[in-house]
Amino acid sequence: MVALTRSKQPRKQRKALYNAPLHARHRLMTARLSEDLQRQYGIKRLTIRKGDTVLILRGDFKGVRGKVVEVDLREMRIHVENATMKKPGGETVYYPIHPSKVMIVELDTGDRRRLEAIEKARKQREEYLRKLEETKEARALRKPEVIVVGQGGGNESKQ
Repeated sequence: MVALTRSKQPRKQRKALYNAPLHARHRLMTARLSEDLQRQYGIKRLTIRKGDTVLILRGDFKGVRGKVVEVDLREMRIHVENATMKKPGGETVYYPIHPSKVMIVELDTGDRRRLEAIEKARKQREEYLRKLEETKEARALRKPEVIVVGQGGGNESKQ
């Protein structure tokens, strides 16, 4: 995750998010993968791109599945094919959806660089899990010292 600010104050976090540069916003435009894709690619989250098929999980369009038509970095929203609304003038427009409210069910794998990024993320995840296992094993091997405390009230005789 991109650290936009070190502050814990919500107002400063919001301000940092609103003023974030586009390259940082791109990293924030991630959504979780479906369980099948998680098993296939070995990662849990991925940035959303135009052409991906997503399932909307929250809001008025919950359960709607469609292709991503546009990714709007300035507004931090995506537009999905089957999630539309009509304006008062009769014009049909795409409803903006936050990427955290969708799940990627099908990837657009036409880009070679994206596949390389997926492979890099998979390797990083495997390395992280391997190190986590090593630390767990090391902790299990280190046994704490056992200190035996006498049960008497301190009136034990010395001989």
